[in-house]
Amino acid sequence: MPVTGTFRTAIEVAPERGAAPELPPHAAMLRRYLWVLGARGDRIEDLVQEAFVVALQKGLADRGQAAASAFLRGVAKNLLLRERRSRAMRREVELADAVWHEQCGGDGDDRVEALRRCVEALPDKSRALLTRCYQGGAGREALGAEFGMVPDGIKTALRRLRAGLRECIERRLRGGA
Repeated sequence: MPVTGTFRTAIEVAPERGAAPELPPHAAMLRRYLWVLGARGDRIEDLVQEAFVVALQKGLADRGQAAASAFLRGVAKNLLLRERRSRAMRREVELADAVWHEQCGGDGDDRVEALRRCVEALPDKSRALLTRCYQGGAGREALGAEFGMVPDGIKTALRRLRAGLRECIERRLRGGA
């Protein structure tokens, strides 16, 4: 029987089957977590979907938000470890997991919110540069032409912006303004 229509993920189909409507909010956190653990960009969505399938099979509904989040991170980490065969790669994942827990705690939403606020506080030109680079995918040559800078100047500006954002995020997470 031929497949028609658009491809739908397990999470999109699950609510129709009466299963786990609370899973989709965890998707962004799982993507961030897997990125921190070093998952390849082309594998992150697949790993998230696989983690959700396991969660649906295990019946995640009665665990609560924090427990569900922790469970999903554990599943995602184990799926990634299964992909990584060598001991060195496994060690990298374990170290990245420790960094996640140290820096992000649970789901990392507080860091994302701090980043949003720090970016909003940037001057318009700096915010536009970040947006064009990281959301628009523009390279240094294109950015240099657009912002009237040489490519090395763009590289330096982005490095300084990232350092400033890092300091701003850490300050906000410590409770400063």
